[in-house]
Amino acid sequence: MPRRRPLQWARGRSFSWAAPLLLAGITTVDLNTTERFRIITWIVLVPGIAAAICGVRVTAVFAVLTVLDYIAVDSVWPHRYQAKLPDFILVAFAGLLAVLACAVRAGGERRLLHMRDIAETTRRTVLRPLPPGWAGLDHAEVYLAADTVARVGGDFYDIQPGPHGTRVLVGDVQGKGLGAVETAAALLGTFREAGYHEKDLATVAVRLETRMLRHRGHTVALGRDDGDRFATAVLLSFPPGASDVVEMVNFGHEPPLAVGPTGVRALPQGDGLPLGMAELATGSGPPPTLTVTLAADETLLVTTDGVTEARNADGDFYALPEEAARAATADPDLLVAYLRDGVLRHSRGRLSDDTTIFAIRRTAAP
Repeated sequence: MPRRRPLQWARGRSFSWAAPLLLAGITTVDLNTTERFRIITWIVLVPGIAAAICGVRVTAVFAVLTVLDYIAVDSVWPHRYQAKLPDFILVAFAGLLAVLACAVRAGGERRLLHMRDIAETTRRTVLRPLPPGWAGLDHAEVYLAADTVARVGGDFYDIQPGPHGTRVLVGDVQGKGLGAVETAAALLGTFREAGYHEKDLATVAVRLETRMLRHRGHTVALGRDDGDRFATAVLLSFPPGASDVVEMVNFGHEPPLAVGPTGVRALPQGDGLPLGMAELATGSGPPPTLTVTLAADETLLVTTDGVTEARNADGDFYALPEEAARAATADPDLLVAYLRDGVLRHSRGRLSDDTTIFAIRRTAAP
């Protein structure tokens, strides 16, 4: 984990120099002006500024320095022009208040940083980091949470290698908040087990549907209003020994795009329903498993609705297929970076929903 910096840092720079600069400036002005312009009492600003941008110990040092500086500067003037005891009490009391205020601010800052650590740990638990070239796939992904404080939401993705090939799951839980995060975590947990052990992709799909229903029943039993929660998802499988074949089950999600040198094409939609809605299907059994031929130089692009529903100032939606074609690259890293910047630019950085962009292709190396 990278070293944390205090919150008063901005763009890698500290503003701790502001307090000593102000101290020196007030002292210099007071000593080089007439008795008609005595500003030494303005020195009370120094510990106040230090309390906002420095630690408790540094603030205490500035509080002491302001008192000593006040005594030294005021003593230089003739007796009849000295500010004397009332202003001395003001400077000393202001320094004490600044130290107390800094202590309160530092405590709140520590709590906020701790909450950030918890949010980051939760995010890494739900969306675990994926090593480069993981399971024989070149991949790139970006997740932009609409809740910038929690930094995690209802979007989910993972790659699971196993004896029956490499499985990929990308999806979006309906709704927001901690309930969506819990649902995403439940589905990912089932996927990581079933994706490894189950031979048939259809069986993995059934396990995901069952997990969704069980999780929903549990939350309803707890008294939560989650009885109608569902999730859209795309379940992919790269079978071993078939480099040009991809198996897919679509749970009511936007179909993936195949991006290659010849352009962009959408994979079949399928007629699968979102996870949690299997009882609405006309037939019985798992959703159909589609087999798609994928060229060696094509990259699969899966996004959540935070991408396709991003609007600009005129209310126009982000044109994903056109923008993917305009990217003119099938490299996962370059493609994801291009689309990420495009979505943020299109929406002016105001995301109304969690946004995931996920690109995968088989590695060229054996």
